[in-house]
Amino acid sequence: MDEVTDLLAIELSHLNKVKPVLLGDTLTKLEVIHDLSLVIPKGEVLALIGPSGSGKSTLLRMINRMEEPTSGSILLYGSDIQHMNVRKLRRRVGMVSQTPALLPGTIEENISYGPKLRGEPCDAAHFLDLVGLEKSLLQRPASALSIGQQQRMSIARALANNPEVLLLDEPTSALDQTAARNIINLICHLSHRLALTVIMVTHVMEHAKAVATRIALLVHGSLIEEGEAVEFFSDPTTEAGRKFLRGELFESGD
Repeated sequence: MDEVTDLLAIELSHLNKVKPVLLGDTLTKLEVIHDLSLVIPKGEVLALIGPSGSGKSTLLRMINRMEEPTSGSILLYGSDIQHMNVRKLRRRVGMVSQTPALLPGTIEENISYGPKLRGEPCDAAHFLDLVGLEKSLLQRPASALSIGQQQRMSIARALANNPEVLLLDEPTSALDQTAARNIINLICHLSHRLALTVIMVTHVMEHAKAVATRIALLVHGSLIEEGEAVEFFSDPTTEAGRKFLRGELFESGD
């Protein structure tokens, strides 16, 4: 692996995604992602932003092959993910969804699930501590946690696989304001402490501003603007970027 490739966590090249959609009685094809190219350097925290329906979550799901692109390529540290074992890919590229996905059993069993599948030991208490939860919770049922705590546990479960990239799909959308702020603070802390590459979909600009080092703005499945977060929030280079920050870009309708 050469030095340049080693510094690029994710490379998206001419990605396209077409989905079948039923409109009334007619099955039609909808282009959700259009000719999207983007590189994400190692250690960056990228916020994917844009109107609802702009393809942000679809793009995230393609990066760990929950969905497959219609065309184009996705490289993880220089290797095409289409040639990787899906289970191994998802170990390297962890994902946390909007709503905490609980497995039956205790908090410890939830956090240890991935390593135990591979026959590896897991210090669940360490990962619980990483996300700011008390070790005394380990033997409690996961369902006994508050929803904010459940989301922290979901992050701990992803981290237990020691991922190189962490995908976060609207991680605060199901939370109240206080719990959401705690999750954003946690993401900031983890990205610095673990030097993680993070890609987060969010519709809350306050959260994007707090967490992101880079911003990518998607509209109608196309990448409209990408760059340093500080520069985007102070002076977007595109009219679409300026309109988005003013709240003048609305749902894309897909």
